[in-house]
Amino acid sequence: MKRKVLSVMLATTMTATLFTGCGGNADTTSGTTDNAGTTSDVSDSSETNAANTASGGSVYYLNFKPEQDQAWQDLAAVYTDQTGVEVTVITAADGTYEQTLKSEMAKEEAPTLFQVNGPVGLANWEDYCLDLADTEICKQLSSEDFALKNSAGEVAGVAYVIETYGLIYNKSILNDYCTMDNAVISSIDEINNFETLKAVADDIQARLDEINDTFGYSLMGAFTSAGMDGSSDWRFKTHLANLPIYYEYQDRGITSTDAIEGTYLDNYKQIWDLYITDSTCDPGVLSSKTGDEAESEFGMEEAVFFQNGTWEYSNLTNPDNGYLVTDEDMGMMPIYIGVEGEENQGLCTGSENYWCVNKQASEEDIQATLDFLTWVITSDEGRESMAHVMGFTTPFMTFTGDYVADNVFIEDANQSIADGKTQVSWNFSTIPSENWKNGVGSALLEYAQGTGDWDAVVTAFVDGWASEYAAANAQ
Repeated sequence: MKRKVLSVMLATTMTATLFTGCGGNADTTSGTTDNAGTTSDVSDSSETNAANTASGGSVYYLNFKPEQDQAWQDLAAVYTDQTGVEVTVITAADGTYEQTLKSEMAKEEAPTLFQVNGPVGLANWEDYCLDLADTEICKQLSSEDFALKNSAGEVAGVAYVIETYGLIYNKSILNDYCTMDNAVISSIDEINNFETLKAVADDIQARLDEINDTFGYSLMGAFTSAGMDGSSDWRFKTHLANLPIYYEYQDRGITSTDAIEGTYLDNYKQIWDLYITDSTCDPGVLSSKTGDEAESEFGMEEAVFFQNGTWEYSNLTNPDNGYLVTDEDMGMMPIYIGVEGEENQGLCTGSENYWCVNKQASEEDIQATLDFLTWVITSDEGRESMAHVMGFTTPFMTFTGDYVADNVFIEDANQSIADGKTQVSWNFSTIPSENWKNGVGSALLEYAQGTGDWDAVVTAFVDGWASEYAAANAQ
């Protein structure tokens, strides 16, 4: 029970006060919610709701998350079996969601349900977003902070998952390393800043053979490959880039900007240098290294550190993958980049996953889509899938008790909050465009391969931000 209470905490402690986001607590078609956020009679009423969704419409969900494709396909099939309503799930490949959405929206049978990543993503699709203020998915939000509003103040999107990322690490390998003669740390807890992280990674990289011979591992590097293939580069041109953006925003007391100054790009450089030198592979091959390869390297205990997020838990523990790591082997620590006071830094927690309903769809399809979403967040089948198959921490009040995700990375995130660490907000949703990310990614790769210099990364980061912001906001 204690673990489940902590898991709920992640979705609720991100705001100073907790209140219902869209209309207050009330009796609804999905059950009655009391002031503590406990939902009763959800499954019975949701089954009734599901049985009465014969609107004549259908649902087309363009899914953003490839790692959850099968889970959504399975859940859609269950809903269709129960209600007769056709639900089509199409999943965009990694790094192609925006272009896929543009292509699909141009078709006669356009998505009725899609995603945006925050205010910048919403700006491109505001004319397609139904006001969700009076819908069940909005009424069940635990906080108004999870409702994405448009320029008119309407609820254009609803966050459906709260996620955390950092450095996933192998506890067993690190604990064994700590027992070695001349190890630079005696406990994992000592890694709370970049200087110590680098010292540990450098020492492990230099002693790979010794560690393997002593403990029977098959280590190839301290860090998994920092692949710059499209399935992996988002980890560095977006998620890692969030750190220098976050710290600059903190210094300037802002939440967005038309011109990033690049104050912390030297810090960005030193963490990137660590990733590509203390690695399982030579930097020259990063262009073809994939996300699956990095995952496998960590899962097969070929690397100690793996930058990724809570969403990776289901993949790393999927028995079909044959990985060696278990729950007991895994933890998550912050990404340290050498900023003063980072000993108090927590993990990176937020959301870039907002459901939007296409208001240009037919009334029947809109109603079918809203009914489907209500079923997803209130039915036993929907909550079971989101919490335990997809492994999501959600911002909905219906996810309590048995419907809290079992995920060791979420437990670490909750512990970080409980310890009073300052969580790093997701500021990359303010990045001006996908072109900006691509420019930074290309410059990072050129630098890693030795075909470009760091000044090009700085130019892409700073000058690229200004030009892309200006283009996106041109009248």
